[in-house]
Amino acid sequence: MDWGMQNRLAQVIQADGRCLWLPVDHGYFQGPVKGLEKPRRTLEPLLAYTDAIFVTRGVLRSAVEPDRAKPIILRVSGGASVSGKELAHEGITTSMEEAIRLNACAVGLSIFVGTDYEHDSLLNLARLVDEGERYGIPVMAVTAVGRELKKRDARYLALACRIAAEMGARVVKTYYCERFEKVIQGCPVPIVMAGGPTAKTEHEVLQFVYDGIRKGAIGVNLGRNIWQSQHPVAMIRAIRAIIHENAAPEEAQEIYESVKSGGA
Repeated sequence: MDWGMQNRLAQVIQADGRCLWLPVDHGYFQGPVKGLEKPRRTLEPLLAYTDAIFVTRGVLRSAVEPDRAKPIILRVSGGASVSGKELAHEGITTSMEEAIRLNACAVGLSIFVGTDYEHDSLLNLARLVDEGERYGIPVMAVTAVGRELKKRDARYLALACRIAAEMGARVVKTYYCERFEKVIQGCPVPIVMAGGPTAKTEHEVLQFVYDGIRKGAIGVNLGRNIWQSQHPVAMIRAIRAIIHENAAPEEAQEIYESVKSGGA
């Protein structure tokens, strides 16, 4: 692996082989989501506890101070919205040259396996990997499912993750599911877990993060389950304890409660 590629991956994946990434890219297709109406206000108290942020170039420029930024994973796909007919109809919206200008450590795009736009999204990934390998920038493939939540099962996610890896993605972001170990076993590159809709309880989030790490995920790329929490800092610190300190869910819950109530 080229030195530049290794260096960029080392910035977003910590020395313990784990990562906690914070996505704030939801507005690119959902608009001002609850909790992200003012991205700068959302991000500032959380930056100290994340290893990298997944963000569009617009929010990066407008809401992240260059002298306080964490490593950047740049969202480079888009072109569809929740008000349109088909969320899967995405293209590459940001060039690799732009990613270099913005000093991104990695870029990410969505693939839509099993949709009418499967072919287009996979060729988008292939083209982006070609560019990334040329410039030493890793590509993260996001196994998006749009509105079709029923596709979040091990069979489908294992298929999507393996295809992403075969296309050359250096990292794959996918959902936790039952039999998640099957997804991990079938993917030869690291997997990070997405969160999806906000969970009903904090403990539910902490439990699936713990289970996913034990089954082989290297970390998480969680947004709504952190910044839509009533206590976002407490939540991200509890999740960080699981990922980087091997805390059990019960221990992480104690951290959450302590920080929520004003503890250190």
